[in-house]
Amino acid sequence: MSVSLKIENVSKVYDKNIALNHVNLDVQAGEFVCLLGPSGCGKSTLLRLIAGLDSPTEGKIYIGDRDVTGLPPSRRNFGIMFQSYALFPNLTAYENVAYGLRNKKMRNSDIETRVNRLFDMIKLSNAKNRLPSQMSGGEQQRVALARALATEPDFLLLDEPLSALDAKVRLTLRREICKIQRELNLTTIMVTHDQDEALTMADRIVVMNKAVIMQSGTPEQIYENPENPFVADFIGSINFINAKEGAPYGLVKGETAAIRPEKIQITRSEQEGSLKGTIQDIEFRGFYDRVTVGLSHVVHGDIALAVDVPFQTAKTMRFRTGKNVYLVIPREEVLQFETA
Repeated sequence: MSVSLKIENVSKVYDKNIALNHVNLDVQAGEFVCLLGPSGCGKSTLLRLIAGLDSPTEGKIYIGDRDVTGLPPSRRNFGIMFQSYALFPNLTAYENVAYGLRNKKMRNSDIETRVNRLFDMIKLSNAKNRLPSQMSGGEQQRVALARALATEPDFLLLDEPLSALDAKVRLTLRREICKIQRELNLTTIMVTHDQDEALTMADRIVVMNKAVIMQSGTPEQIYENPENPFVADFIGSINFINAKEGAPYGLVKGETAAIRPEKIQITRSEQEGSLKGTIQDIEFRGFYDRVTVGLSHVVHGDIALAVDVPFQTAKTMRFRTGKNVYLVIPREEVLQFETA
């Protein structure tokens, strides 16, 4: 695939606050990229720079081979969708979607054809004549998506578009956005702090923290092979063990070990290489139980490891707090990070 967007050594400084610090990123044509990170990490700032809503302090932004660093938003051909919907309250859903097309002086017949096609796509053809105040949050967000797509942009930019919605609506819209993005083969960049959204929607996740990119990769790469403790901790749940001489797993002094809760095996009887522990806590989480097991004298002191156990397995094993169990930690599943 050709490079659709290139961010080259971009920094952004507000007064003395560094919002972005020498960021480099290539986005391929048709790719769905999620910018993921905690509040204040720089992800929304990066989206604003891509959109042309703000200018970088230094660095360049290219669309294809064209330097767009100094160009206004109107010359970048993107559609944008915000968390707050930003629909015109006095216009019907139809007129909200048609607004940008009327500004382009399109013929009414062409506007009607395109808008109707978009309402079919977002499955809201029966709501075209409603005002935003007559629609649910999920319906308003669908209209905002249709409006962002109406001008047939080269890019779709999404700034935490689902965070204000309830859980079920959010899941439905995730699927709809992904389906539409694939149908249109539309280059899409979405800002989110929700790891589940990033893991389920993105072709590639860009994890950010403190104004820099910590790691970029597919959801599988980010989850299975995090490059540093921050990424390992931010994506999914994980147990950290500060390894010292004499610790299990054969780690050298100064390394940090980590393992995800679902990678640990738990049994009621001792096995070769297993570690004896005591159940400290059990949390029911729907399709699995999270069992916290305390281990004594493993790393020159006591530690507790979280273990995720499928609910039916946990039910069969009849776990109880205070009971002894044994943990098997597969060496190949242990992540190792050098201590900074």
